[in-house]
Amino acid sequence: MFAAVSEAAPVVRTAAEPFVGLTTDGTPMSGLFGFADEGLPVAAIAGAALAWLDALDADDRNAAQLPIDAIEWQHWINAFLIFPEHGVLLDRLAPAQREAALRVVAATVSAAGMHDIRTAMRLNAGLGEFCAGYEDTLKEYMYWFTIFGEPSETEPWGWQLMGHHLDLNCFVRGPQLVLTPSFLGTEYEGHELFAEHIRAGVEFMRSLDGPQRDRAVAYPSIRNADLPPHLNGPINGRHVAGAGQDNLVLPYHGLRGDSLNAGQRQLLRDLIAPYLRVLPDGSLQARQAEVERHIDETHLLWMGGWGDGEPFYYRVHSPVIVVEYDNHSGVFLDNDEPETYHVHTIVRTPNGNDYGKDLLARHYAREHRT
Repeated sequence: MFAAVSEAAPVVRTAAEPFVGLTTDGTPMSGLFGFADEGLPVAAIAGAALAWLDALDADDRNAAQLPIDAIEWQHWINAFLIFPEHGVLLDRLAPAQREAALRVVAATVSAAGMHDIRTAMRLNAGLGEFCAGYEDTLKEYMYWFTIFGEPSETEPWGWQLMGHHLDLNCFVRGPQLVLTPSFLGTEYEGHELFAEHIRAGVEFMRSLDGPQRDRAVAYPSIRNADLPPHLNGPINGRHVAGAGQDNLVLPYHGLRGDSLNAGQRQLLRDLIAPYLRVLPDGSLQARQAEVERHIDETHLLWMGGWGDGEPFYYRVHSPVIVVEYDNHSGVFLDNDEPETYHVHTIVRTPNGNDYGKDLLARHYAREHRT
């Protein structure tokens, strides 16, 4: 099975470190996150999780559930595992058990988000069918599912769905949701899943004038010969916030939101929107409001062109969200240069709230004082 040692090693190392979160200088900003009622259907989500656990035999149930603060929550990767697996592999479950696990996901996310998740899983299988020799590895259900904590309507808990081109980390505290870090991608038929991400990025770049583009564009091409080696690796490409980067120090780069006109600001919102559509309505509105409060401080960094069919990378970075989009060269396919059909995307909540860590600490401080 394919695995990237260079990508997996930081996962284990970072998970063993005290969690800080992605920051610009090593110190999380305070006062960004707090308790809120997002109208999450927590009874339905918790009920679906308990129903899945009840559908498992004793051995699988024991493997399926870990403590909420288990280090394994940070053990996710966009590759096949070379560190010890955790959770239960959907591919080896009976169909009814597998569908019960997916009902937990469906109860949590939006209908559009569930469509994207299932599309990524099917495209993973499509890639396996296209690439001779990988039919038993690249499969629709080759994903591990884990419950962290005890499913509850009031106490914090969460779940993780992890595998090739799909990594979702979900934290639930009452009617409130955090759904990062998340990774969504495909090496096959990228336009089927990412047409809106592509369109919004290109439209934003075409709206900029010359001086704005000078601030936004770090490199005008992402062809291998046009980039330094650290930006054209075969695994991470231009990504900086992927697996094993939970404590990444990432200064702001690129074009600031307060240098945009009203129309360009709307295009920036439109660019971010596809990365939030996985959220159910109340959580979506809450994240949109967070993004809007920090729109002046939001930075857009671009690499590559923005003509029709050109590969590119972009990063959106604010105090409350980090988004990355990248076109990659081949891993299972044989393209040596980045192509638009191979897409990786990452979403993080910086300043300490990936995996809901900030909210979990606040919950313990308020509800479990000793």
